[in-house]
Amino acid sequence: MKRVPNTMFTNSIEEYNLEANEYSVGHTSPSNIALVKYWGKFGRQFPRNPSLSITLDKAHTSTRVKFSKKDTQGISLTFKFEGNEKTDFANKIQKFLESIVEEFPYLPLYHLDIESSNTFPHSSGIASSASSMSALAMCLCDFERELLKTKPSEEDFLNKASYIARLGSGSASRSVFAKMASWGESYELGSVNEFASPYIDFAPLFENICDSVAIISSGEKAVSSRAGHALMENHPFAQTRFESAHHNIATLVKALKEGDFKSFAEVVEIEALELHGLMMNSRPSFILMATNTLEAINRIRKFREDTGTMVCFTLDAGPNVHILYPQSEKSTVLKFIEEEITPLTQGGLVIHDHMGNGPVKL
Repeated sequence: MKRVPNTMFTNSIEEYNLEANEYSVGHTSPSNIALVKYWGKFGRQFPRNPSLSITLDKAHTSTRVKFSKKDTQGISLTFKFEGNEKTDFANKIQKFLESIVEEFPYLPLYHLDIESSNTFPHSSGIASSASSMSALAMCLCDFERELLKTKPSEEDFLNKASYIARLGSGSASRSVFAKMASWGESYELGSVNEFASPYIDFAPLFENICDSVAIISSGEKAVSSRAGHALMENHPFAQTRFESAHHNIATLVKALKEGDFKSFAEVVEIEALELHGLMMNSRPSFILMATNTLEAINRIRKFREDTGTMVCFTLDAGPNVHILYPQSEKSTVLKFIEEEITPLTQGGLVIHDHMGNGPVKL
């Protein structure tokens, strides 16, 4: 597939109307849960394999940015998370903004006051980097649209927001789009590495699909996602993994189109376990599942086998279990979760969510 030229997302300073002294904007943006996982990257945050995810609804980040014109040059900002100043987060955002000045040449001319909050707890197994970086990207692109003399189309706006979000967090590129999104070069998906694309070619069975997240442990992950991706560089099974992801994408796309939950569940669960198997076989090796993670997986599979209920699991790079099921199975699965899964969680915490409609301007 053809590369998208970086010049598609850059503008010269002459293309902006820089008379605005102040501008405030806010966006909420959701997290997402990958069905086929992106694991391993190269270059400027490009994925080693394609991925496909469900955009969530209730689990989102709200970010507000006030842009104030200043006399000095250079990136400057303040950052508050849920009302408190967070120096470590501010430093990360500073580096991120410095890395995208070519894409946003207006940035050094404005001071940014950024305030952010989440609807879900930290270390919950829901990707906060996906929701937070996509929300910030939406705000940056919103202000750019205000400044540009020639306004971009809605498609170009979302593509650039996805491109910018990707540079902050790979999975954030997918959170820009509603329902489902794909990212990474794939013939089956027609997607590219530079930004994600909406994916809507799925049967009614998967419309508004539910995701209940069982919090097995709320502790910090044994290894960060960034470090986990880096471990793929010299992984003995890296090439096999990338080939497997392409095969799984093809199988998943067929299952989604045909409304085949059985094949959907097989792919989604294999992908989750492959991800954890890769971490177990890396050097150094990491076991990210907990005892109750395995127990929850066994109970979900037994319940599905015994009752024929359409339910399956997936995992991110941690111990918490995402339980996926169609809306038509909601009452049955919620009863099962309450009786069989909740006792395995930390503090009885299960976060119930479902497919969502993407970012919203505040």
